[in-house]
Amino acid sequence: MSEVHVHSVETPFGPFSLREAGGAITGAGWRQMTGAAPTPLLEEAGRQVAAYFDGRLEVFDLPVHIEASALVQAVCACLMAIPFGETRTYGDLAKELGQPAQAVGQACGGNPIPVIVPCHRVLSATGLGGFSAPGGVETKVALLRLEKAAGLLI
Repeated sequence: MSEVHVHSVETPFGPFSLREAGGAITGAGWRQMTGAAPTPLLEEAGRQVAAYFDGRLEVFDLPVHIEASALVQAVCACLMAIPFGETRTYGDLAKELGQPAQAVGQACGGNPIPVIVPCHRVLSATGLGGFSAPGGVETKVALLRLEKAAGLLI
């Protein structure tokens, strides 16, 4: 097993931690993470996250490795294909994957790399759906507003 490295960057929602192992981003979120000193990859990831929150970046260019079930990996691959400023529904992803929408929603909640793997771009058929980050749905709405996708919510 490769050594785990961590780095944190300030965001409008508080410190956002990034975890790297084996040359890829393996975790992120608004929770404290422990590990060795930041690597050049984590420093670049921090710059990209800061640029995203400053409105200067729409597409992350970082290697990611989803350490999760096959369903979570498949859902995360779909999430990464949703363009900046656009949204999909859990039902859209469910059809694409041949899985129930509820299972897709649970897999979105299991995304280990939020923001970089944009689970906030997935909505329920009748509303926002959930969001597991601190602030919950309010944070999801703020991320969609940052991407100018909030007009879809009104």
